[in-house]
Amino acid sequence: MTSTLPAVTTSKVPAQRTPAPKTGSTPRTTPLPSRLRTSRADLVLCGVLLVVVMTVQGWNIADYPALSDDEGTYLAQAWSVQQGTGLAHYTYWYDHPPLGWIQIALLTWIPSLISPESMTVGSMRIVMLLVSAISAVLVYVLARRLWLPRWAAGLAMLLFGLSPLSVVLQREIFLDNIAVMWTLVAFCLAASPSRHLWHHFGAGLAAAAAVLTKETMIFVLPAVMITMWRHSHRDTRKFALTGAITACVLIGLSYPLFALLKGELFPGGGHVSLWDGLEYQLTRPGSGFILDQGSGSYGVLQSWLYYDRVLPLGGLAGALLLLVTWRWSVTARALAGPAFTVAILALVALRPTGYLPAMYVIQALPFLALVLAGGAASVAHGVLRRWRSTDEKAFVTRARYAVAALLVAASAAYVVPRWYEGDRTAVTADANAPYRAASKWLATEVDHPEDTRVLVDDALWLDLVHAGYEPGLGVIWFYKADLDPAVTKTMPRGWRDIDYVVASPTVRRDAADLPNVKQAMRHSTPVATFGKGPDRIEIRQVGGGGTASTTGATGKADTADAASTGGDR
Repeated sequence: MTSTLPAVTTSKVPAQRTPAPKTGSTPRTTPLPSRLRTSRADLVLCGVLLVVVMTVQGWNIADYPALSDDEGTYLAQAWSVQQGTGLAHYTYWYDHPPLGWIQIALLTWIPSLISPESMTVGSMRIVMLLVSAISAVLVYVLARRLWLPRWAAGLAMLLFGLSPLSVVLQREIFLDNIAVMWTLVAFCLAASPSRHLWHHFGAGLAAAAAVLTKETMIFVLPAVMITMWRHSHRDTRKFALTGAITACVLIGLSYPLFALLKGELFPGGGHVSLWDGLEYQLTRPGSGFILDQGSGSYGVLQSWLYYDRVLPLGGLAGALLLLVTWRWSVTARALAGPAFTVAILALVALRPTGYLPAMYVIQALPFLALVLAGGAASVAHGVLRRWRSTDEKAFVTRARYAVAALLVAASAAYVVPRWYEGDRTAVTADANAPYRAASKWLATEVDHPEDTRVLVDDALWLDLVHAGYEPGLGVIWFYKADLDPAVTKTMPRGWRDIDYVVASPTVRRDAADLPNVKQAMRHSTPVATFGKGPDRIEIRQVGGGGTASTTGATGKADTADAASTGGDR
C-alpha cells in the first residue's frame, strides 16, 4: 500500500513569499546568499575591509598584549594533544571541554611540525588571525542576511575588527575567540534565506561546537533559536527547530559520554570527574557585582572600558533600543537575535555572585558590533528616507543629507582619535620583552636544565620544554606544585625540591594561596630581573646564593637589587 507524505523536507521558499526587506530599501526578489556570492560590490567591500582588519590585528601580534597564563595553558594542552600524551600537559580534570584546544592543536599542527621550537605563545598567536578573519567575514555575512544595507554590514565588520578592545583580545589564544566563530556560523545558518533544512541542522551542529569549545556559549543558544524561528518557513519551522535542537543536544552529549566511558562522570577515589569540574565552575568564588566599585568585576569592566568605550557602551545602548522598539521597527525585528544575545550576556555579567573573567566580553563583541551598526542604519533611514514625499523640495533633501553628514562627522570625530591611539599602541608597543629575556636566560644560563626544577606560569612553560627542561616535573606549572597530587608526590621535601621560581606577575599574584609556591618565593633570591615595576619578571633561585641583578629586557644588567621580594599582587 502506498501513501503520500507531505513535502515537509523541501527546503525552498515558496515563490510567493519573499524575505523581509532591508532597512530603507525595497524587498529583494533574489535570495540574498546568491546575490552575496555573486555581488562584486559585496565581495570587493568585504575583501578590502578584511585586509584592513587583518593588517591591524596581525601587526606586532607577538609583542602586544602581554602574554597570559591562560594562553600558555591552552597552547600547552594543544601541544600535549599533538604529542599524543593526553588531553592536557597535566591531569585533565574537566575544567573545560577539550574541543577548544583540540582545534588549537589542529591550527598549530603545521607550524609546529615545520619548526617545533616555534610552538610558543607569542609566535603561535599568528594562528588566531585565521579565526579572526573567518569571524570578521561571518559578521559581514550575518549583517547582510539580517537585511542590513551594504554600508552598515561593512560598518559592523569594522566595529568588530578595529575596536582596540577587539584588537587586544582577538590576538590572544583564548577559547572564547574560537567559540565566537562557531556561534557566528550557527547564526548565519539559522538566518539562511534559502531555508534549507540542512542549514538549520548545521546551525545546531555549529552551536554544539561553540558550547563544547567554551561552555558559557550555552547562554547564547536561545538567541540562535530566536533567529531560526524568525527566518525559517512556517511550513517547516517545527522540523527546522527540532532538527537543530536534536543535533545540538546529541553532539553536546558526547562530552558526558566521554567522561562516562572513562569512568570519570561522577566523583570517586583516585580519579577526577566531570561532576567535580562542573561543581568547581559553578561554585568558584564570585568576583562581585559589576557596578560595585570595590569588586573584581568592576575592575574587569574598567579594563574593558580602558581600551574602548564606544563598542561596549554603544552596543548595549543599541541593543536596549532595538528591544524596546521591537514591535514597530523593522530593523529591531531583523536584529532580534543579536540584540537578545547582548541582553543575555549582559544579564549573566550582572549576576552579583558570579565570576567574571576578563575574556568574557569576547563573546559579545560581534553582536555589539551588529546592533550598533543596525542602530546606525536605523538612524540613517530615519534621516534620509522616512516621511520623505515625492514633492519634497530640493533644499529639504539637501538639509537631510547635511544632517546625515554632520552625524557621521561627529561620530568620526569622537571615535577615530580614541581608536587610533588604542590601535597605535597595539601595533607599536612591546609588552613581552621581559618574557623573551627570561626565557633566553633560563635556556642559556642554567647548567643541566634536564635535571633542574623550575616553577613558571604557563606563558613560559613551552619555551622551557623546548630549552630541554623535563615537561611536567622539570618545568612545573606553578599551580600544580600545590594542587596536583601527581606532582606533589614527587616533591617529598615540598618547596625545598624546587631550584628556581620564575616570578611573573601571575605567580606573584597567586602565590599567597599556594603554600609551596609561597615558601619557595620566601626562601629564594633573585638572580636576574627583567623589566621594571609590577610587570617585571624575576628569576629567583631557591635557597641559592646567586648574585641578584636587575636587568632590562635586553638582558644587560643595570643595577643591583638583592632586596626584591616579588610579593606584589
